[in-house]
Amino acid sequence: MKIAVLLKQVPDLAEELEVDDSGKALDTEYIKFRLNEYDEHALEEAVSLKEAGQASEVAAIALDGEEVDKALFTAMAKGADKAIKIIGAEAEGSRAVASLFAEAVGTEYDLIMTGVQSVDDREGMMGPMLSSMLKVPCVSVVTRVEGGDSSITVHKEYFGGLMSAFDVQMPAVLGIQAARQTPRYAPVSKVRQIQESASIEEISLNGVSDTVKSEVTSMAPPTKTGGAKMLGSVDELVELLKEKGVA
Repeated sequence: MKIAVLLKQVPDLAEELEVDDSGKALDTEYIKFRLNEYDEHALEEAVSLKEAGQASEVAAIALDGEEVDKALFTAMAKGADKAIKIIGAEAEGSRAVASLFAEAVGTEYDLIMTGVQSVDDREGMMGPMLSSMLKVPCVSVVTRVEGGDSSITVHKEYFGGLMSAFDVQMPAVLGIQAARQTPRYAPVSKVRQIQESASIEEISLNGVSDTVKSEVTSMAPPTKTGGAKMLGSVDELVELLKEKGVA
């Protein structure tokens, strides 16, 4: 079984984020980027399948962009067999990005794994769009995958903590919410070793404009309020409610 894991770089939410002059996007001049959290789980689940003898190859694939080489080398340091970078394409909108990934993976892979969503848009539509374009089954919100010869068992989580298991014929697309274990850490020394001994494969594709997409009309930091007041007793709460005219 060959697995392709699709990776995306997103702004590090631990950083202080600022809106650019247009008022519609983040100012990325000094921002730090990191691998999307859910994509990290997708990579971990793929590598775990390979280590369990249920997959023969794991390929990490990403669009060219900010710090993407570092993310791909890190993926190989974590256990991916090869890394592929899509160059020469300027895709605007999720459907355009999905079409590039669909062209990149083609019919070569038995499983295509992606994070269930990305922290910068929360759309959660990459898996379903890829499924439609490749004409293969799709399961999202996946928490565990068990390999097989021509099919896999996929564990999916529903609202309220309900779990279910599906037998899915391959090829298939999976939106991973959580790996079977915490994503592993790749030491800097190992990443540097990979950079010296391995290379990133580049494929050139032509991006297409997405005519069906959402548009950000404005963006702003959260409005600052007066803050919270700590109360030490019920009597204080009653007095405060009286002051506000509630009680």
